[in-house]
Amino acid sequence: MCELFGFSSLSPTRATFSLRTFAERGGFTSDAADGWGLAFLEGRDARLYKEPAPAADSSWLHFIEERRIPTCLMISHIRRATRGAKTHANTQPFQRELGGRAHVFAHNGVLDGIDRNFAGAARRFQPMGETDSEIAFCILLERMAPLWARGATPDLEKRRAVFADFASDMRALGPANFLYCDGDALFAHGHRRTRSDGAVAPPGLWRLERRCEPDRDAAESAEGARQHIVLFASVPLSGEDWSPLAEGETIVVKDGHALIPEGAPSRQP
Repeated sequence: MCELFGFSSLSPTRATFSLRTFAERGGFTSDAADGWGLAFLEGRDARLYKEPAPAADSSWLHFIEERRIPTCLMISHIRRATRGAKTHANTQPFQRELGGRAHVFAHNGVLDGIDRNFAGAARRFQPMGETDSEIAFCILLERMAPLWARGATPDLEKRRAVFADFASDMRALGPANFLYCDGDALFAHGHRRTRSDGAVAPPGLWRLERRCEPDRDAAESAEGARQHIVLFASVPLSGEDWSPLAEGETIVVKDGHALIPEGAPSRQP
């Protein structure tokens, strides 16, 4: 099964430990060995690295780790191919331009019949590969496009509503776990995940919140400042107190703070 990992932080940080643990699941501690990719968001742009090869023994990934690139937003994906060849075009995360900035997306699951059920739903945005995940991304961006038509960053609640409606539609097709970033906020959706015994059940995504000292080597911080980070992963990557997302739960994170929808319970530690 494919695996997701991503985070949003208040100040720039480097996910070297979590990234290495995550990468080991790309052919070493799990069978997701058909490709890997990660995107570091930098303002309106993104550094996107991906390779249709196992992450666990990738010399390129080791090089990226050694560079210790700081960022406030990151999305990563490890692939176990279920649709489409092992090619660069089919390797996630996927990236497109919308509103003059990079949008990045990664999916874990299988969306059966997405071509048939949403034929013609994407016009401006077309897939370059063969995966159901990329088709889903194109559909999401098509729905987001009217909000970004003026170039300015749209209202966050409107973006959240579009993402939630999109996730609801995708859940009807199969396991639909997503990480999506528009350079301003990180959107996460948890659904169901295929277990090692073949069962398909929630949780499809886990969440961890950290309050810690800032990474002073990554960026200058004010004296006494505290770092806030929210991380998401398909499976917990440490012995910390990760919380499972409820089936169909959507969370939006901005500057390392989870934005809880009105009326929903807060899970702040």
